[in-house]
Amino acid sequence: ESALEAGRGAALVLTAAGDGAGETIDDRPWRRRTYSRRLRCETCGRQYPDVEPSLLNYNNSLGACPTCEGFGNVIDLDMARVVPNPDKSLREGAVAPWNTPAYAHELHELLALADDYGVPADAPFRDLTPEQLRVVREGVPERKFGGLNGFFAWLERRKYKMHIRVFLSRWRSYYPCVACGGMRLRPEALAVRIAGRNIAEVSALKVDQARQWLAALPLSDWQRQVGGLLVEQVAARLEDLERVGVGHLSIDRSLRTLSGGEAQRVALTAALGSNLAGLLYVLDEPSAGLHPADLPRLVDAIGRLRDRGNTVAVVEHEPSLITAADHVVELGPGAGEFGGNVIFQGAPAEMLDHPESRTGEWLAGRRWEAARRSRREPSHGWIRVVGARGNNLQNITVEFPLGVLCLVTGVSGAGKSTLVQQTLYPAVASRLHREVEKLPECDDVLGVGQVEDVLLVDQSPIGRTPRSNPVTYVKAFDPIRAAFAETTEAKARSFRAGHFSFNAEEGRCEACQGEGFQRVDMRLMADVYIKCPECRGARYRREVLDVKYRGLNIADVLDLSVREAFNFFRGHKKVLARLKCLIDVGLDYLRLGQPANTLSGGESQRLKLANYVSAARRGRTLFILDEPTTGL
Repeated sequence: ESALEAGRGAALVLTAAGDGAGETIDDRPWRRRTYSRRLRCETCGRQYPDVEPSLLNYNNSLGACPTCEGFGNVIDLDMARVVPNPDKSLREGAVAPWNTPAYAHELHELLALADDYGVPADAPFRDLTPEQLRVVREGVPERKFGGLNGFFAWLERRKYKMHIRVFLSRWRSYYPCVACGGMRLRPEALAVRIAGRNIAEVSALKVDQARQWLAALPLSDWQRQVGGLLVEQVAARLEDLERVGVGHLSIDRSLRTLSGGEAQRVALTAALGSNLAGLLYVLDEPSAGLHPADLPRLVDAIGRLRDRGNTVAVVEHEPSLITAADHVVELGPGAGEFGGNVIFQGAPAEMLDHPESRTGEWLAGRRWEAARRSRREPSHGWIRVVGARGNNLQNITVEFPLGVLCLVTGVSGAGKSTLVQQTLYPAVASRLHREVEKLPECDDVLGVGQVEDVLLVDQSPIGRTPRSNPVTYVKAFDPIRAAFAETTEAKARSFRAGHFSFNAEEGRCEACQGEGFQRVDMRLMADVYIKCPECRGARYRREVLDVKYRGLNIADVLDLSVREAFNFFRGHKKVLARLKCLIDVGLDYLRLGQPANTLSGGESQRLKLANYVSAARRGRTLFILDEPTTGL
């Protein structure tokens, strides 16, 4: 003990070797023994750090893989982006970065030495041999041609310039880290195993698989005494995740890849595992993205939250949740300025017979969607995705008929979004020479030549600042400003259309820079936003607000709902055409100037759809919609 204390956890002990073995010191045989309190191999000198939670955390420098710094992937040159069309030859511009005027000299240098090194300049890029590809990638140092590697290394030394960084990002993609294999942790952390599995392998399991693995752990009596409580707590949380319908997710799944409904149900499990009572929980459409087969488990989870002594208020349209509620409050009767009234409140059974309840009419079966009598035959060709294997897709081949409404359905987690958004869209877009964030995991896509464009209409926000709004997004603001500029009062003041934009210096209120409010820095507390005292939230200068069209100034027009503006601008065909598209997708209740960052995911998606419909007529376009009924 004294030796270990003096040696800071390590000690060397020499014992007399009576059999003559060991090493000789002062003509006497000794046997050398080493002891250590640390996780160290004295033979090879390798030492492992003490096992603690930080070592198993890829967000901590102690446990993160030093190569990828805990991200699990590294960024590197992507030849699929550098050569987007391998059917082209070098002379035709197969190497995309060298097609720009600034770097065309690299291509000219390659073409000048191609014959000398046996590189065919007119053959398709895909037919080049490995030796010929090596010349393109590594260059010819004796001819002072650095190839692709030298070109991108030269750019790396100049990436302090913004445009160089942007240019570099176009030709790179993320690849799994070679050092950790995408597991994010350093080797010392991955060496810690329970029942033969390290923490990365356990995290890669789906929720239901992880729960089964925990239940089957072969623990001794001493291990159960030490870690039994931890195992029970983890198993309970995994069971809660399974109950709310996200048992198909892997534990290490990134939150940004979850749908809105999945993210909300994951957050719901924190409430289920807290065992708190007397709280008010407010849920906003927790059934979003759930298949009807998965709804009973969600209803059961919310019911258990209530039975614990809590109050649960849910905004929801799903019939199974409405009928499972103890009390229902229905607002209406319409949307926007036509809503805001309590139509009904009481038990769900009473709502079925209420004469003014529109929800009750649907639940009682007095209203229903008439089935379509005629359906289009899929006779306009197909797009075939071959060997799709992203996420949990099992190397499948799927055909999507063209010229029809094609629906992809299935239980939650079956792979719908992976097939359509992460495979079909990037596969078609890349073939149409559109830049995509990540290339799809599939063998091939056939039939793309039958479409001219592809558009993905998802639920991502259309804008993150209050300056973006529905009227600017669908390009209806330009003809509205032109109408104000044509008034006699505007002409008398020499006002142009730009004076009626809250983003232009000519017309905006300079006190708030056209935002309508001012931010007050509260130092150690959250910032406070107050209505601009100069324009009182109108966003415009006083002289601009004096100009009126049919009795309303530009701020009053932005405060109109889409339906009111449609009646107000009668006779203006350009304005009406844009607003009609908003009405067609059920957004007639929105205010023209409503900030885009206040719109829900479903509203943002329908606004995008309205924008595409209102634009000039396109050719053969493949529209990909991600749950357009969300929130309806």
